[in-house]
Amino acid sequence: MLNNYSIIGSGFSSLCAAASLAKEGGKVKVFEKNNELGGRARQFTQDGFIFDMGPSWYWMPDIFENFFNRFDKNPSDYYELIKLDPGFQIIFNSSHSIKINSSFSDILSLFESYEKGAGDKLKKFIDDAEIKYNLAVKSLMYQPGVSFFELLQKDILINIGKMSIFSSYRKLVARHFKNPFLRNILEFPVLFLGSSPKDTPALYSLMAFSGLKQGTYYPIGGFGKVIDGMVELCKELGVEFYTNHEITDCNFVNHKISEIVTKSNAFKADYVICGADYHHFDQNILPKEYSSYSKKYWDNRSMSPSCLIYYLGIDKRLANLEHHNLFFDSDIEQHTDDIYKNKQWPQDPLFYVCCPSKTDKTVAPKNKENLFLLMPLTSGIVDNNELREEYFYKMINRLEKYCGQTILDKILVKKSYCINDFKSDYNAFKGNAYGLANTLLQTANLKPKIINKKISNLFYAGQLTVPGPGVPPSIISGQIVADYILKHNS
Repeated sequence: MLNNYSIIGSGFSSLCAAASLAKEGGKVKVFEKNNELGGRARQFTQDGFIFDMGPSWYWMPDIFENFFNRFDKNPSDYYELIKLDPGFQIIFNSSHSIKINSSFSDILSLFESYEKGAGDKLKKFIDDAEIKYNLAVKSLMYQPGVSFFELLQKDILINIGKMSIFSSYRKLVARHFKNPFLRNILEFPVLFLGSSPKDTPALYSLMAFSGLKQGTYYPIGGFGKVIDGMVELCKELGVEFYTNHEITDCNFVNHKISEIVTKSNAFKADYVICGADYHHFDQNILPKEYSSYSKKYWDNRSMSPSCLIYYLGIDKRLANLEHHNLFFDSDIEQHTDDIYKNKQWPQDPLFYVCCPSKTDKTVAPKNKENLFLLMPLTSGIVDNNELREEYFYKMINRLEKYCGQTILDKILVKKSYCINDFKSDYNAFKGNAYGLANTLLQTANLKPKIINKKISNLFYAGQLTVPGPGVPPSIISGQIVADYILKHNS
């Protein structure tokens, strides 16, 4: 008899779980609250512009390859991937920016030009980060996190010292480099991916390996093409999709979910996987007696940032921008403190500008630019249009100064997205964008579990459980849950 799998949400973790279960003969249905598939990686189009609404950095390409290889496929069967050169640039002021080329030897020379001996130090730093990366991917990231015995693997025990779990990423960087610009290059990934560098375990230097050594990639047509490819794979395997189907309730028989319920229908389920917001389902959909965690537990979680995003269609070409641009032309410490310590709108924000039309002619009309402005922001604070506009002008004024062009008078499309939108569209806990912060006490087995403690046929995937925030971890999360169900329950 075929098992019926009901998967809630259609982001990366849900799609990967759906494909993995369907491959083994399961009857899989995916239920999406919104009109478009993809969760945070949805796209929208307006006046000839195609905007990715969420992820824009394609790092850790081997994780994407590993996923498609499970089905004897490759990413190239579903989308065209190119390597960006430069991968990104960091802007320190209107006359000083650093481009990170795709060639690692170029990056070594760049570091050496800023600090004597830094080229050799970077090579050693990245070699060490590559060891962490391979250990994490091979031994840690694909573990379900349900038992601490999972950590008693030979590879982990032998190399526990090399993984630098108990030391700070900031201290690791500071031991190698004195130049503040070089430190910023190495620290930026953790700022934008979930926590303060001083509170992030040094294990996460693995992100520097991916960004500097593996390089930065881009799927032509935008990140939404990756979602399209995964949806196509799912459909090839027989997965059914239901958009505009928000799950509002569950029916139970013998302490198991027998049906998931929408406003208009109920669907039988042998197994349920929640790839939507874990907190929302645990606290607001399940009856209290079936919640895995208390309100106090959730309130005490350390959250990664939310963000203020502006999607802009510009009626001119812009100078000096690359595909990925990080504006570090203000105090990184102040912005970090405003996110994690002061929990307020930043006094003087750092921000990120994605301009995919520099690479991809399909995302904007001819002689126009597609811009995505993103400012990290503490989760759970007040969000209104007045604040959004105030910070829009702060960002756009600095962008105009850097480009040496007026932009405000050439805006054809303008749409904002912030905390309230994350809450309304995704039921995101505190309006977060990236999940839980990557702190030591929220790493690996210390994250919320993939299994519900009281309901044997309910499981969780996504950025609030293992292995954590970001697209590659979400891909892995879906595979972890599917594999766990197939191994222990089918």
